[in-house]
Amino acid sequence: MTHVVETGRSAAVFALVGFIVTYGITRWITRSIRARSENTPDDAEAASGGPVNDIYIGGVHIHHQVWGILLILTAGLLEFRFQPDPPWREVLAAAFGIGAALALDEFALWLHLEDVYWSEEGRKSIDAVMIATVFGVAMLVGTTPLGGIDEGNPSSTSVAITAAIVLVHVAYSVICLLKGKLATGLIGLPVPLLGLIGALRLAHPTSYWARRFYSERKLERAERRFELYVGRRDRMRDLVGGREQRTP
Repeated sequence: MTHVVETGRSAAVFALVGFIVTYGITRWITRSIRARSENTPDDAEAASGGPVNDIYIGGVHIHHQVWGILLILTAGLLEFRFQPDPPWREVLAAAFGIGAALALDEFALWLHLEDVYWSEEGRKSIDAVMIATVFGVAMLVGTTPLGGIDEGNPSSTSVAITAAIVLVHVAYSVICLLKGKLATGLIGLPVPLLGLIGALRLAHPTSYWARRFYSERKLERAERRFELYVGRRDRMRDLVGGREQRTP
């Protein structure tokens, strides 16, 4: 912990812990509310009789993303205005992480502007949270392609080498995006190894890369591989965020 404080990463730790813990608690609450509602579909009083319930103000359901956005704005404004020393800096970081978890858990609602929380579209929120978690871990451990330059006495050679490395890393991410791998492309910026792996593996069968460069045989391979990937992804989504609500 001393090393974390000395390297200025304590705020990142508090933000990440606040994010992960809040997301876990939030999903537990929403899954509990959903289970109670499914077990008593014809009894509204029983469905709302548990220790946790949806919040209504003036008859309007207030989604938890609202509290998250307010918390992010408050923590950000206080940090920009006062730039406090520890421990208040860590308190604001934790508040920011908590707010980010509440907001990103309903990311799909931002995107679709309707309540799709338990639908297939709503599972984009789970993807957003997983990407944000990886970004948070990358920032905490200090993963960066810029570590090879001596800031005290940068030579033209070291600058050129570092610039070339950064360009290669960005190229990995761009290839991932062209291959239809949005999450891998974004994560590949702070974690270049994942970008390299994504760039080398088969593309999404409907992506620009597959349509432009793949033969019919390779496209069939990509489609088979993608079906396996979708199965693994959906199982992970079910584990993290709960199963989607399927319409009969």
